[in-house]
Amino acid sequence: MPIIIGLGVLALLLLIFGPQFWVQWALRKHSIEREDLPGTGGELARHLLDEAGLESVAIEETEAGDHYDPETRTVRLTPGFLNGKSIAAVAVATHEVSHAIQHAREEPGFMRRMAVVGRVIWIDKIGTVLLLSAPVLAFLVKAPVLLAVQIALGVVLLLVRVAVHLVTLPIEYDASFRKALPILEERRYLSEEDLPAARHVLKAAAWTYVASALATLLDVMRWFRIIRF
Repeated sequence: MPIIIGLGVLALLLLIFGPQFWVQWALRKHSIEREDLPGTGGELARHLLDEAGLESVAIEETEAGDHYDPETRTVRLTPGFLNGKSIAAVAVATHEVSHAIQHAREEPGFMRRMAVVGRVIWIDKIGTVLLLSAPVLAFLVKAPVLLAVQIALGVVLLLVRVAVHLVTLPIEYDASFRKALPILEERRYLSEEDLPAARHVLKAAAWTYVASALATLLDVMRWFRIIRF
């Protein structure tokens, strides 16, 4: 029985942390500098945006993860991808530009995600506040039932975050494989030999939100355990 439980725990950890490790591994693997590439990720992003008539979309450096910000219409890239010449830099930059293109075209999936995120962001904040304040409330009120109810509400609200991450997956897939990859392939920004590596990176970019959803799910499971005890 202990062996079965141990294997079950191991399988659960692999399910939750596996995608995160795989995404990071794929990005690191293809982040080797390539002097034979004609430009950096940031330079390619600027070129693609201008080519798409999106001169007003800015490009900024960030430490908060590569992303497109629809509120400010800004493509944000981490230093290694903004200034680097690598397959990963090229692929990630093209992926984020693809989100800007989705926004400019007002594609239904992207616009729905914007609307959903705008509506539930306050729910996520409330859930976080409820969970973080639970120990303080328990100390002050000393009511186990109230504590359990508060944590349960916080957990439910956190599950909204998981749902948003999963809803995002089709939009990420579209950005990676219906926009970014055809751009790199048809316009020959990468050679035929480099395209498999680009596909690998674009798959990792698309699965980033799945990894985030699973990480949030782990937090939810921890709080369920607290409620149980």
